[in-house]
Amino acid sequence: MKRYSIVLLACLLASSFLSEASAQRFVRRSLERAAVQAALMDAEVADTTLYPTSLSPEGEMELKTIRSWVSGFFPGNLWYLYAATQDPMWLGKARRRTAALAGLADYDRTHDLGFMVGCPVGLGLELTQDEAYRDLIVRTSETLVTRFDPAVGLIRSWTNKSGKPNPYLVIIDNMMNLEMLFRASKLTGDPKFREIAVAHADKTLVQHFREDGSAYHVLAYDVNTGRVDEYRGGQGYSNTSAWARGQSWGLYGFTMCYRETGDKRYLERAVRSAEYILNHPNLPSDGVPYWDFDRPGEERDASAAAVIASGLLELSGYVPQPQARRYFRAAERILKSLSSDKYLNPAGSAHGFLLAHSVGHKPKGSQVDVPIIYADYYFLEALLRYRNLKNKH
Repeated sequence: MKRYSIVLLACLLASSFLSEASAQRFVRRSLERAAVQAALMDAEVADTTLYPTSLSPEGEMELKTIRSWVSGFFPGNLWYLYAATQDPMWLGKARRRTAALAGLADYDRTHDLGFMVGCPVGLGLELTQDEAYRDLIVRTSETLVTRFDPAVGLIRSWTNKSGKPNPYLVIIDNMMNLEMLFRASKLTGDPKFREIAVAHADKTLVQHFREDGSAYHVLAYDVNTGRVDEYRGGQGYSNTSAWARGQSWGLYGFTMCYRETGDKRYLERAVRSAEYILNHPNLPSDGVPYWDFDRPGEERDASAAAVIASGLLELSGYVPQPQARRYFRAAERILKSLSSDKYLNPAGSAHGFLLAHSVGHKPKGSQVDVPIIYADYYFLEALLRYRNLKNKH
């Protein structure tokens, strides 16, 4: 019996070692591929005021100015590579690509300043403690809060082209821009940024979710009453369907809000989003969702998968076992899938994009089954979160 126990223990230890080695392999492989691809992209885009977005149907790189909502993600990728390697080469590239974003400090025509400035500049501040990055986050947050209407209780997403106040449109994506406001309050001691972020999260919590736990994409409010006039499908299949990336924004956004506030309502909301996603009958076995949960068999969305994985990894730190282990394992499954040849672009291909098979706006026929820069960003974030959690435990 004693010999059997020793053999069993040896087998268990070997199994644990192999599992750990496997985990290290897929993370290392993906980070190494990310370095190759990011260097290629950096070399191809000489103009540091233009930002990679996606590939055209013909396979050509699409570039945008700093005023695109995705402008912060390539600089963010470079910051993550610096965080992963501590190689000063990546630090120099990240600083160079981040510099032009200072021009967004007073740009008040978008709610996406958290993506555009908060993500890359927040990473830059964490990794360098550069006061210029601190000041840029605070100035940009001052600009973002001008889009908050106390009568509605929300930050306006899109400004109407007609110039009229109605409809007052708010999208679930907006949850992701609140992190910069929480950071600005901590940096300055001024509670107004945090208060506006909490107000926005509170009303989103009440209005933006269906009984089954899924999130709407677009809500149209009346600016005079603060009430919802219309629910819209936006980038999803319909106004009643569950657009995959929208579900990921809800999961990630409310997990982040719980981290910043400790409000258990936000944690409960994040858990409901996680359970909706993980228990959905149309979720494929590899964990990478279809672009809309109500359109099984159509294109997958690696960008939604990457955001879900990153959100689940953070959420696993706030819930009890065995729930925490379940969320961690679900995120691990997604990351292993994205690290496979099915989703990871070959080294030296795709103009430097890391992941294939994302979907931007299928109802408009825009960016369908192509690489998209924010998929790479959240994939890198999730890989580093995963590696840190594995090292911790």
